[in-house]
Amino acid sequence: MTATPIFRAEGIQKAFPGVLALKGVDISLHPGSIHALLGENGAGKSTLIKVITGVHAPTAGKMYLDGAETGFASPRDAIAKGIGVVHQERNLFPRFSVAENIFLEQLADSWVRPVDYARLNREARPWLESLELDIDPATPVSELSVARMQLVEIAKALSLKSRVLLLDEPTASLTSSETDRLFTILRRLRDDGTSLVFVSHKLEEVQEICDRVTVLRDGENACDSRPMQGVDRNDLVQMMIGRAESGGAWRHRDTEAQPEVLGLTGVATALGHRDIDLTVRKGEIVGLYGLIGVGRTELAKCIMGQFAVTGGELRVDGSAVRIGSVAEAIHRHGIGYISEDRKGEGLILQHTVLENAGVPIWRKLARAFGSLSDRRVEGVVTPFLRKLEVKTPSLAQTAGNLSGGNQQKISVAKWLAAGVSLLIVDEPSVGIDIKTKAYLHDLLRELADNGTAILLISSDMPEMIALADRIAVMDGYRIRGEVANTGVYRDISRRIMDLIHGESAARAG
Repeated sequence: MTATPIFRAEGIQKAFPGVLALKGVDISLHPGSIHALLGENGAGKSTLIKVITGVHAPTAGKMYLDGAETGFASPRDAIAKGIGVVHQERNLFPRFSVAENIFLEQLADSWVRPVDYARLNREARPWLESLELDIDPATPVSELSVARMQLVEIAKALSLKSRVLLLDEPTASLTSSETDRLFTILRRLRDDGTSLVFVSHKLEEVQEICDRVTVLRDGENACDSRPMQGVDRNDLVQMMIGRAESGGAWRHRDTEAQPEVLGLTGVATALGHRDIDLTVRKGEIVGLYGLIGVGRTELAKCIMGQFAVTGGELRVDGSAVRIGSVAEAIHRHGIGYISEDRKGEGLILQHTVLENAGVPIWRKLARAFGSLSDRRVEGVVTPFLRKLEVKTPSLAQTAGNLSGGNQQKISVAKWLAAGVSLLIVDEPSVGIDIKTKAYLHDLLRELADNGTAILLISSDMPEMIALADRIAVMDGYRIRGEVANTGVYRDISRRIMDLIHGESAARAG
C-alpha cells in the first residue's frame, strides 16, 4: 500500500443551525486499503460522508484528491470524480427495475434517447453476479427483500467504478453468508487498488476486514487514519466512547410458572407459514432466530394483524383471538412492534421526534385525560428518549433530519413509553452504536423483569444469546425446533445451526 493518500480531508467543519456537527476532522484514504470509520451515533460519521460525497459543502476545511485541492458541488460531481457511496438508508426507486436502479446515473445522462432495456438488463447481470445475486435485472425493486435491496445498492455503487467507495453500514441487513460474499468482493476491490471506507458498529467485522481506522467522538477525531495493526476491540471502544465497554451478560431467569401472554398452536398464515407453535410467557424473552428471508418478520406482521392468520389458534392472555388490524393489536391487545425497517415502517420521517415517540400513547392519554397536549405526551416519552440518549436539538426536530441511529432509538423509545404487555422487537440493534446497544439490552431485560413478554427477532447471534430465555429456530416459514438458552455461545450457536441445517436432535444434544 502506497504511503500517498488518494484522498485527504483536513480540518473539516460542518455547522447546521444550532449544531456544530464536525469540528476540524481529518481523514486520509489510501488506494488498496479498507479504512474503518467509527464512532457512536451522532459522532459525525454520516455528516463526514455527506461532505466527502458532495451532499453537504463543508463550513471550513480543505479536501485533496490525488494531491490537488478539490471540492464537490453535488453528489453527481463527486461521482464524476470517482467518489462513490452506499448510504445507510437505501436510496432506490421501488417502482424501477433492478437494472434501472443500478444504471440510474447513466440514464440521467441520456434522457433524450429511448432506453434500450435489453441492453440495460444485459449489462446489469455481471454486477449482480459479482455479488452472487440470482435476480432478474427486470425485477421491480419493490419485490425484493430488505437484504437484497441493500446488495442492489452495493451493485449500483460498484457499477460506477469508483476509485473511492464509502459504505455506510453495508452489512446491517445482510446474513452472515451474504456478509462473507460482500467481504470477498471488498477484498477484490481493495486488491485492485480501490480505496474503501467501511462504516459499521460491528467491531468484529471491522477487525476482520479493515487495515486502517479513523474514530470520531463528538464531531472530532479520537484518532486519524491509524493502522489497525495492534489495535484491539477495547482500544476501539475506548476511543469511541471514552471508556471501556460495559453491558449486562446473559443470566438465567425462571419464567416457566408465568402465565402465557402470546400463544400460537398450529398457526398458518396468508404469507405461507404452516404448523407454527410458539409461546411467550409474562416476563419472558423468547428469541426467534433464522436467516433473513425465512419468515420471521412476516410472522410478526401476521401476529400484529397486518396479514391474515388462516389456520390454527392465536391466543393473547390465554384467550383465542382474531386480530384484524395493527390498531387492534396495539390498542385492544397491548401488542407493540419495533420494526426492522425504521425508514419505511418504524417512523414518520416528516414528523417531529415528539410526534413519532408519542404515536402509540395518544389514544391512551386522550382517553385518560379527555384532551391531549404536547406537554402531557412529552412527560411520558422524555425519560425514555433521555435513557437512550437520543441526540436531537429539540423534540420539535423533524425525525428525518436525525442520524439513522438516532431514528432507531426513537422507534424503540416509543414502545418503551407505551408500556405494552407484549413487545415484538425486530432486529433492534441494526445501526446503533455499542453504548446504545448495551442500554437497549439492559432496557429489554428490565422490561422483562417487570413483566413484559418479549418476542425478539434478531440475526445477531451474540445478541440473541445475550438476551433470550428460549430460542425458537425458524427456516422455510416453519419453526424447526427450540433451544433452551444457557448463555454458552459455542454450544447454543451449534444447536441453532444444526436445527437450521436439518441435523438430528440427538447430534444437537
